[in-house]
Amino acid sequence: MSTRTAIATDRAPAPLPLFPQGLRQGQLLQVSGQIATDPATGELHGPGDVAAQTEQTLRNIEAILAAGGASFDDVVMLRVYLVDRTHFGTMNEAYGQFLGSRVTSGVLPGRTTVIVGLPREDLLVEIDALAVIG
Repeated sequence: MSTRTAIATDRAPAPLPLFPQGLRQGQLLQVSGQIATDPATGELHGPGDVAAQTEQTLRNIEAILAAGGASFDDVVMLRVYLVDRTHFGTMNEAYGQFLGSRVTSGVLPGRTTVIVGLPREDLLVEIDALAVIG
């Protein structure tokens, strides 16, 4: 049986008490849903700006991946949760620019985008990631 390990880094926002930033079990690394909180300030990055929130959220995921020994090249699936379908194009552009410079294989991860309500009014996007390492 493989070991379950909580992944933590101060380069991403602290998680709520009920779940870790990430969880690694064997070759799998699941990054818990991330939002655009700036880990240095604890403040939401880019209020009202879905592109800025998407970029910060992906930076937070990148930090957790690194803490778990992974990169975006190891990510096989990203799930994007948007509060407004009209934000899809802007989010998609920011997402593509961010990942395009980080996925060196040229093969982007699979993705699902879902329109949802998020816990705070100022949140426009949340993203989680699944990576396979090795």
